Amino acid sequence: MANFSKAHVPQFSVDVYQNEYLPEGGREVSAIVTVTATGGGTTGGAVAASGHGPSAAVALMVDCSGSMDYPPAKMRNARDATAAAVDALRDGVHFAVIGGTHVAKEVYPGGGRLAVADATTREQAKFALRKLAAGGGTAIGTWLRLADRLLSSADVSIRHGILLTDGRNEHEAPEDLRAALESCAGRFTCDARGVGTDWDVKEVTAIASALLGTADIVADPGGLAADFTGMMEKTMGKEVADVALRVWTPVGTSIKFVKQVAPAVAELTDRRTEAGPRAGDYPTGSWGDESRDYHVCVEVPAAQLGQEMLAARVSLVVPQPDGSARNLGAQGLVRAVWTDDMAASTSINPQVAHYTGQAELAQAIQQGLDLRKAGDFDGATAKLGRAVQLASASGNADTAKLLSKVVDVVDAATGTVRLKAKVAEADEMTLETRSTKTVRVKK
Repeated sequence: MANFSKAHVPQFSVDVYQNEYLPEGGREVSAIVTVTATGGGTTGGAVAASGHGPSAAVALMVDCSGSMDYPPAKMRNARDATAAAVDALRDGVHFAVIGGTHVAKEVYPGGGRLAVADATTREQAKFALRKLAAGGGTAIGTWLRLADRLLSSADVSIRHGILLTDGRNEHEAPEDLRAALESCAGRFTCDARGVGTDWDVKEVTAIASALLGTADIVADPGGLAADFTGMMEKTMGKEVADVALRVWTPVGTSIKFVKQVAPAVAELTDRRTEAGPRAGDYPTGSWGDESRDYHVCVEVPAAQLGQEMLAARVSLVVPQPDGSARNLGAQGLVRAVWTDDMAASTSINPQVAHYTGQAELAQAIQQGLDLRKAGDFDGATAKLGRAVQLASASGNADTAKLLSKVVDVVDAATGTVRLKAKVAEADEMTLETRSTKTVRVKK
């Protein structure tokens, strides 16, 4: 890992929100852990403009398969968007552009290496982009493996990919893509975008999820340039990579789950890597100036009334190449106290309640859309009705708006809805792609 000046390392803080009181025999403890990084410079603009910031490498993967020519504006918009992203690279950042079909080819700079961003290389890259033409199939695993090879050739602290596709991964076996994701996980983060409506939502969201990035739909190719610029500015604002949430639990305590719940729901439980006796690390990717919320649920051994214990200790670390870890100096404690006070032991912490609802909302949308596709309209109506009810109750206006394009809402409070007879494919795909986005609890 390359070093960068102390001025750019954000300060991390950890806050824990929970009801620590359990009834007699109570064993499950839930807490919302808010992690905030501040003072690392900026979320993009000023750092990029000043040319300072941690050393970084970015690979832009652009779909050049035959379908990118239908309509022809799609390929043109993809070229323009990639050019806009190249313009948003700050000086000194290593970068490459990859053209993706059933094979991956280096568009710029070529020769198995990365270019270093400055006025000259940005112009050269944009010139090379003009030659991008559509033709061929789609094998995304090959794009990711080439990105990994190029990104790992630079001694930098932040490695990031941006991937654009307009179609399904039809020219390699699903297990080939899975194997590529497994080999790239933890080596670089990647944002994935689907353009138009001929791609597979589950495929694109799986890529972003495996590589700890964001996924989204750009239904109208005309919106690509703004989206790519925003993504690149966020990438330029990242200041520390490979941050892990380290959760330590005492003897007799087990972890039921760990998930990110804001700004989007992301399951981390099965990504744990052991980190010494009774501790495990959960990957969170790269951080700039930002705040995220995690739901940690642990099962504690039964205890007598009046007893109390530390149920978990949460800290932040950056694993080092030699197997050690650098501690980022912030920690939060999750506690358990057994009481016979019914009011104390039965009240649900508002943060925990809110995010439990947001996780259920994401699940209800995904299940509802799957049932709709399978022709189970009663099941779909029930699940999407529940989603409308949860979105309304939690104030998730963005998701409520997306739901209203798929169902007619009769009564949001009770979740009474009717499935729309005709739904635009872009509206259904947007709802599915953004179903995991959450709103934060009002403090």
